[in-house]
Amino acid sequence: MRDINSLNKVTLIGRLGQSPEIRYLPQTERAVARFTLATNERFFNPRTNESDIRAEWHRIVVWGKLAEFCEKYLTQGKQIYLEGKLRTRSWQDREGNKRFTTEIEARNIVLLGKREETVEQEPYAESTSEDFPTEEQEKPKEEGEEEDEVPF
Repeated sequence: MRDINSLNKVTLIGRLGQSPEIRYLPQTERAVARFTLATNERFFNPRTNESDIRAEWHRIVVWGKLAEFCEKYLTQGKQIYLEGKLRTRSWQDREGNKRFTTEIEARNIVLLGKREETVEQEPYAESTSEDFPTEEQEKPKEEGEEEDEVPF
């Protein structure tokens, strides 16, 4: 049951620390990608009268078709906008100690940056060929060229 007075949402803009590592779960063949994302924060140091930049690193996990999108389009240094939620999971290390890690489970990723840096500017979404106009639909009508009239 979902508590109506709670929200688990993360929004980040940052650069990839490395290209995504993708693997497929053995039973379901579902894709999972993992990578790190750096966000920078500028802060003023009153002792030195200078501003410094502090980097914060985030662990990102992506599932399914979005993971395959990440493998195809994301590379180290690429700037992205990411929406997701926090997930904490536990696991046992080799010595048998219980360990915890907190990751961001991405739900939406938008490529940012200059056009020549990005292959695709739109957020990931499954689409069909019907979603994109054909050359005939995009071609402007020349003067004197009329459309067929359909009586209704």
